[in-house]
Amino acid sequence: MDQVKIGKFIAEHRKKKNLTQQKLAEKLNITDRAISKWETGKGMPDSSIMMELCNILEISVNELLSGEAIKMENYNKKAEENLLEMAKKEEIQNKKMMMYECVIGCLSSITFLVLMFTLYFAVENIIVKVVLFILAFVILIIGISFALKIETETGYYECKKCHNKYIPKYSQVYFAMHYGTTRYLKCPKCNKKSWQKKVMSK
Repeated sequence: MDQVKIGKFIAEHRKKKNLTQQKLAEKLNITDRAISKWETGKGMPDSSIMMELCNILEISVNELLSGEAIKMENYNKKAEENLLEMAKKEEIQNKKMMMYECVIGCLSSITFLVLMFTLYFAVENIIVKVVLFILAFVILIIGISFALKIETETGYYECKKCHNKYIPKYSQVYFAMHYGTTRYLKCPKCNKKSWQKKVMSK
């Protein structure tokens, strides 16, 4: 999606409606700075207000995402192109988040090992040992919990039995047996347990 093109399209239709950025912002319950960002191609309307924005400007969501008025004969084609573009963006974003999960998991594990090594081989004071021991476990638990939260909310798990793709509860992911990002989970659709792989898009 061309954000600059979309921004110009929003500005054009805002002006057609004789709305200032301030007035449009008031109608949407946001700041005029957000409108300015859209119109200069530095940002996109949030999905939660996209429909309301389209209603105000009297355009379709498809036209908004295309950054142009669409003739009826091209409407379905444009809709498919926009859906594919959004799916690609979701997949790229999910891959980035999974990379962050790996970094957080590795850093917290390395910090844990360094602190444990330090308290066993480089510290003699019992109080310092206890403090380092507690600190090591707190860092590990926080790091792993945060990494698992990213994993839970990024992408989908695919059931091996019925191929249903879904987002499990955090507690399911936390306590599930796993190797890498493949986990032994119960599918909410077929209610069968299997080793389910993490996939980036539906």
